[in-house]
Amino acid sequence: MLIILIKFKSIMSEIKTYRGVYKPEEERYYKISRSKIESYVNCKRCFYLDRKLKVAQPPGFPFNLNSAVDQLLKNEFDEHRENETTHPYIKQLGLNAVPFKHEMMDPWRENFKGVECTIDDLKFFIHGAVDDVWIDKDTDELIVVDYKSTSKKDDITLDAEWQNSYKRQMEIYQYLLRKNGFKVSNTGYFVYCNGIKNGNFNEELKFKMYLIDYTGDDRWIDGTLQEIHSLLNQDKIPSHSEDCDYCQYQTKLNALEEEVSEEESETLNFCSLCGEQKLVNIDGRCIECGSHLI
Repeated sequence: MLIILIKFKSIMSEIKTYRGVYKPEEERYYKISRSKIESYVNCKRCFYLDRKLKVAQPPGFPFNLNSAVDQLLKNEFDEHRENETTHPYIKQLGLNAVPFKHEMMDPWRENFKGVECTIDDLKFFIHGAVDDVWIDKDTDELIVVDYKSTSKKDDITLDAEWQNSYKRQMEIYQYLLRKNGFKVSNTGYFVYCNGIKNGNFNEELKFKMYLIDYTGDDRWIDGTLQEIHSLLNQDKIPSHSEDCDYCQYQTKLNALEEEVSEEESETLNFCSLCGEQKLVNIDGRCIECGSHLI
């Protein structure tokens, strides 16, 4: 396995890639991150504007506290990875597993790099950074693990519609690892940290931990990548999406600007036929009687 992986790593490093605006005539492989695939799923129009016309959605603010929790969890699991021991959370799940010890773990967890694979017929280079990977010692299957943190009163579940993006995220990681030749379990786990709001701060933030299993199904990914390729090679901008907040904002803004523009085109002037001040339209006619005033 080590020889195969070293060879694969060498081949991947030799592939010429580019990112940013998609160019149909380009010979290099086009880099698409896990988050860009999610962007396409959420709104084809916004994805097209970003990847073809360089008009991206406004960037979100970084969640530094979430990032700190992620790093602390990684530090903790890395201790068990180094010692090849089972973390208490894994024991709690009843799994005979340990954090996966592998030379590529650090690159796999690195933003803008991650687990990588190529889709040769599309000339796509897909990548996504995982939080963690465990290995089941009974089956030799890799287990994808994702860290999440929040703070809410209710128990943590994956039932909300917006959390479908979390599920797709895990499925893409499973897909990428399979493309790298690994045997991967369909079941992954979310290590979910829920900040406790009771009591005082005292320079300490406590969490209640939830370990949530999810059975992934990555069969949608190949078809979605084909759709992305078709979209990127067309010249027509997709129509506004009713399910996209950005599209709906732009639609309402355009309508408001048109309304304001029409109102601003009307001015007050004296109409001799009406005998009083009346609004005059852009053609210089009284909007009441239609006579030409200007």
